[in-house]
Amino acid sequence: MTNNDIRAAFERQAAGCSALGSPFTARLCRALAAILDRSSVTGLAVLEWDGDPRADALALRLCGGLHALVLAGEDDVLAGLYPPAQVAESTFRAELDAAIRRNDEALVRALDTAPQTNEIARAGMILPGLLAAARELDRPVALIEIGASAGLNLLFDRFHYDYGAARWGEPTSPVRLVPEVRGEVPRLDAALEIVARTGNDIRPIDWRDPLQRLRLRSYLWPDQQARLQRLDAAIGLAETTPFSMERVDAADFVRRQLAAREPGTALMLFHTIMWQYLPVATKTTIEAALAAAGAEAGPDTPIARVAMEPIETSDPHATLSLTVWPGGETRHLAHCDYHGRWIEWL
Repeated sequence: MTNNDIRAAFERQAAGCSALGSPFTARLCRALAAILDRSSVTGLAVLEWDGDPRADALALRLCGGLHALVLAGEDDVLAGLYPPAQVAESTFRAELDAAIRRNDEALVRALDTAPQTNEIARAGMILPGLLAAARELDRPVALIEIGASAGLNLLFDRFHYDYGAARWGEPTSPVRLVPEVRGEVPRLDAALEIVARTGNDIRPIDWRDPLQRLRLRSYLWPDQQARLQRLDAAIGLAETTPFSMERVDAADFVRRQLAAREPGTALMLFHTIMWQYLPVATKTTIEAALAAAGAEAGPDTPIARVAMEPIETSDPHATLSLTVWPGGETRHLAHCDYHGRWIEWL
């Protein structure tokens, strides 16, 4: 990768942040593209990145490192550049450059870790698919999620949802999701009994640990306070709702969960905006394991897979899909905003 390729990746990330409603993060990415050079350790590491800066979310790694410094109260001058402050562009870039040099070691370490967000608003996209699955399965549910980060969306039934003409969930929940509904309102009628909740991630975040919780918050964009508030509210719910997380390869996790199914209980697998990051071999193994278990599934041992993923990585939206075994037919249910802002039932 040339320096121009790296800078172009930051500019592309800026465009993406702008489209997703974060003008501040877009501004930050553009400023970083302009000011980074080899005179700082961070600039050198970025400009000599050994990998694909776009696929590796390099810009967001650095943005997360900067935000962590602000959230931790470790750099008041840097914090003065963040919302709600209004700062001239020349001052913004000069102070940002100085902050990078003051915090070089911490920011270089931040580049080592890919961004992880536990995007709570995606529960508003996945809920109609989970309820559609529950209507068909008609059994108590063992709920599993792959790529679950901190596992907070395993608590989706503890949230409150408002789709305009239809509502679902706990009326007094501190997590309140109000996505825009485009077109028809999805069905929300289903009996749902969850008997187990288990998530997996290759690098799970322990929300109980203050440093890991800081890292989780740092990847949310500073001018989108509602996302931070939802995350904090979901962490509060996690303190009273038991679930488990496993640090294990997703394919091994799925195979083990399929093998441990019990008659009379439905296994419901879901995942959101993570499939594209899995190695091809892992995807192939998961799909083969689901197909094999699905071929043996009966009315008393059903399986469902609910996914919120883009069909193509370049798609401007994710697609909500449902596959149920016995049967194995995949249906596309809705188009969804990546961050959970809107859903369009198909």
